Amino acid sequence: MKPSKFKYLKPSSVNEALTYLEEYGDDCKIISGGQSLIPVLNMRLSTPEFLIDVSGIKELNYIREEDGYIAIGALTRHVEVENSLLIKEKCPLLIDAIKWVGHKQIRNRGTIGGSVAHGDPSAELPCVLTTLRGEIVIASVDEEEVVGPEDFFLTYLLTSLQTNQLVKEIRFPIMTQGERVGHSFVEVARRHGDFGLAIAAAVIELDNQGLIQKAQLAVGGVNPVPLIIEEAEELLIGKEVTEALLKEIAELTSECVDPEGDLHGSADYRRELIGTLLKRAIEEAIARAWEGEEKVG
Repeated sequence: MKPSKFKYLKPSSVNEALTYLEEYGDDCKIISGGQSLIPVLNMRLSTPEFLIDVSGIKELNYIREEDGYIAIGALTRHVEVENSLLIKEKCPLLIDAIKWVGHKQIRNRGTIGGSVAHGDPSAELPCVLTTLRGEIVIASVDEEEVVGPEDFFLTYLLTSLQTNQLVKEIRFPIMTQGERVGHSFVEVARRHGDFGLAIAAAVIELDNQGLIQKAQLAVGGVNPVPLIIEEAEELLIGKEVTEALLKEIAELTSECVDPEGDLHGSADYRRELIGTLLKRAIEEAIARAWEGEEKVG
């Protein structure tokens, strides 16, 4: 199937793109890399009158460090993030996750902003953004606003983005730089490159006694939006991790989620799987934290 007819617009600046959005509103869609939108258009799940191609707006393509976070322009491609030495040093969890995004051809075309704006709870970047408590910068003709993942992701494939707004920048907090900090991103998919059946991410910081002093945990693919497992984070603080504690975390996580079943896995399967994956992510993050201490020592 082919998309319905549309008028093609290609702005050269953010202001021009926002002017189009203000004028055409509900009758238009933004396209950049097209990895998410093109299939939707081909299946006629969306039939916009205007297609606004923002891929030529160079001012939205950058990776830089600012005020405690890594700012990534919305039109920065996945492959640029994957190869960034700055992100490898300052936000390694994102590097681990980006390798799971599609295949090389998709990462060469797909954009960071497009992935986040699509709002798929099974996608990798929304899960990382949620884990790290990142931010999304949203622009309209009149103003810019900064929102967190909990306010941006509303439900499956639906965000708070209005028809006269575009995602301008994604901000990932710089991960704590210390010898006892570890991270992990774990995913199960039918094939590498498919959307995850379940995703778990963890960032763990240990104190001098090996007790957990900070934990950031989130899961994806098992709820309408990426989900922070706050109860598990609180349970870990001040503890030395044991097998019994990890089992309790896995059970708690399974109880916190509300997955839907489909051809690829039942709801019960996903519920049990996500507990196992978060347990595995915590174990790997802690192992990396100890490895970091050994390298410093």
